[in-house]
Parts: sequence; C-alpha cells; structure tokens
Amino acid sequence: MTNAKRVSGQGSSRDPIVVPCQVDARQQAYLTNQAIPLVTQAATPTLKVPVAVAERTIQVVTEADIPLNPPATEIKRVLKDVLLTQCKLIPVEFQPIPGTDFRFVTRAKLFVEGYIRKNIEYASDSCNGVLYDRVANLHFSGFTELTAGDFTSFPIWSSSTEDRARFINPNNGDFPRLDKYYFENTNYYNEQPYCELVRADFYEIDFSPTMVDPQAAFDTLREKIVLDLSLKVLQVQQVQVDGSLVIPGNGTDGAAGTQA
Repeated sequence: MTNAKRVSGQGSSRDPIVVPCQVDARQQAYLTNQAIPLVTQAATPTLKVPVAVAERTIQVVTEADIPLNPPATEIKRVLKDVLLTQCKLIPVEFQPIPGTDFRFVTRAKLFVEGYIRKNIEYASDSCNGVLYDRVANLHFSGFTELTAGDFTSFPIWSSSTEDRARFINPNNGDFPRLDKYYFENTNYYNEQPYCELVRADFYEIDFSPTMVDPQAAFDTLREKIVLDLSLKVLQVQQVQVDGSLVIPGNGTDGAAGTQA
C-alpha cells in the first residue's frame, strides 16, 4: 500500500490530487529572544594568536604519464585538487631584537611537499558504454627562498645556548683540571611556522604521447601541469592590541554600560 493522501480542490470538478510520500509535520512555537547586556572596560590585552608572516605564490611544474585501463577514446572531464604533506620554514639569516634573546628571521628557505590529486573521467571505445574514472596522485617537492622584503611580519626565533667553564688545577697552576667542568645551557622552544592553502591555479595540457586516429583508443595520458600555489605562512606570536574587554552583564538595571 502506498503512502499517499488525496487532496480535493474546493469548488472544482477536477479529480483529487494525489500527494505521494506524505508525512506528518508539526508546527513550531515562536520563541522570543533579547540581547545580552554587555559591560566594556578599556584594556590593552596581549593576545597569543597566529600571525601571517608571509603570503606567497609558488609555481610548481610537473609532467607525468598516467596509464588508462581500459583505454580511452575521449577525455570528458579532469578535476584537480592539491594537498600539502609538508611545509617547513628554515631560517638562515637573523636580526637581533634589542633587550631580548630573540631574533627576527630576515631570510629563510621554505620547503614544500605534496601532491596533485587528479580525477580523470573518460569514455572507452564502446558505442554505448559507461564513463570510467581514474584517480592519480602526482607528487611534487621543492623549496623556495624568502628574503626580508617577502615577509609581511618577521618570524621570531631564538636559539638555545650551551656553555661550560673549566677549572685550574689547585696543585699545579700550570695545568687545567681535565676531570672537572661546569655546564650551563638554556633551551628556547620556538613556535614552528606553518602553512595554509589559499589558492591553486592549474594550467595544463593532456594528450596521448602517441597520436591516434579519431575514435581510436589510447592507453596512456601524458600531462604537463603548471600549478601556481598560493600559501599563507603563519607563526603563533604574542601581540598587544588596544581595545576593550567585553563582559556579559547580569541584566539588572545599571549593570550594562561602558566604564573608562
């Protein structure tokens, strides 16, 4: 038995309308809402937040031969995505920050690794066949250089220090003590810069490496791809801002307002 309900039109001699798959619905009650009163106080808080230190577009060039089984006669559509498996910033030049043990990074190497995920839809030589789907992951890796002018905000870095002190032989001032040392070391734990994908622009040509006649099948697809990969490089830093603390009020008279 089908779940259907007949709806008759009022003042009409037409046959009733059959509405299939009808289910019961409940009308919802209206709920009121009101604003929460807020109390604000002037403040200059120090936030620990991700800071964009660079935004760059890297060009990646790849070439690959992708086998097709069964063979294809026509490529219908190619969908592409890019996935990063590594993005590491390695500092190589620094500028000291006076009064601290930290330094600004003014030049660095950015190592990038990942793959282009291609989803190829194609037709075979059947007159009334199905569309086939071929997924291929094209690996790429490399590095690029970031100089002082490439940074929108300098990364902050500090190196650990290690030192030791030696002692004179109390019995013979001409010799040091070789069995006694004083060691001192300081370890700084830096925030590792990381990357976020912003945009990927693909430019490519796909073709059979061996020219075939129209309607003939080919079992290899050669792809030459130029990828313009836009990345945002970030580092978690402490930043002081001018603003206000916003605190939910209790809703009583005189609780809401702005205090200097």
